[in-house]
Amino acid sequence: MIDKLEFFIALAGASHFGRAAEECGVSQPTLSAAIRQLEDQLGVVLVVRGSRYQGLTPEGQRVLEWARRIVGDTRTMREEMRAARKGLAGHIRIAVIPTALAMVPRLTEPFQARHPAVTFSVTSRTSLQVLSQLENLEIDAGITYLDNEPLGRVTTVPLYSERYHLIAAAGTPLADQESVTWKEVSALRLCLLTSDMQNRRIINKHMAEAGVWAKPTLESNSMIVLFSHIRTGQWASIMPRNVAESFGFSEQIRMIPITEPDAEHLVGLVATHREPHTPLVSALLHEARLRAAASDFDRNFLSTDGKPLLT
Repeated sequence: MIDKLEFFIALAGASHFGRAAEECGVSQPTLSAAIRQLEDQLGVVLVVRGSRYQGLTPEGQRVLEWARRIVGDTRTMREEMRAARKGLAGHIRIAVIPTALAMVPRLTEPFQARHPAVTFSVTSRTSLQVLSQLENLEIDAGITYLDNEPLGRVTTVPLYSERYHLIAAAGTPLADQESVTWKEVSALRLCLLTSDMQNRRIINKHMAEAGVWAKPTLESNSMIVLFSHIRTGQWASIMPRNVAESFGFSEQIRMIPITEPDAEHLVGLVATHREPHTPLVSALLHEARLRAAASDFDRNFLSTDGKPLLT
């Protein structure tokens, strides 16, 4: 029954029999047969079928809620028993919004030092994907915005606030100013994250508040791509201060605060709202609270001489 429920959760997440089977490591006929058997056992039709997957029936939606709860509880039980036998060990899957990727080592490094038998996988995802994968049990935790768009029913640990700066090569327009406005920035040749990223929606919102529109000439879902174009001196970008500093730019790159408004948005760790959490997730939440309390996430990245990497 647990295996069948896991197959069903995978199918609901993938919305495709073939992709769900691949994720579960079984053949498509095996997965389809398991879903049929689950329907027979429960006495209801769970999936709307045609020539291909067409969604869940109302009964399927209700069973999906139970499946997530049952599978989540089963995984928690298994992890607790493993921890009781061997101590804390296992693998933690974390999905992270692009602007927070550089901050992840501040959580994973001290955690692994404390629990060396634990391994991590970290993937870059949009904020909506973080929440979706968390709901479908595809990840154990996420790092995303906490105060801008609805999160649903999740456990949260605030980590740090993003503050937005113009990042531009020295000698380019506005690069020598002590601060700039959103309206001034809108006139530059910009490279920004793609519109499916919440960071981009935040930038669009603050631009609109200033009565202008963001019109980038280059978009990407990769921070590396944006940084590489800034270095050419032909583009500028809008980024959180901590992200820009993490790349250790030379003196040829300038970072100028954006005002009117001087915007901040809270970023934090999210996990499925459940009690109890798995031992691994409980330990990760605890580590996040320790790091945040110690201000590890709010400290500026500094060079070896104690000076900011950017000015």
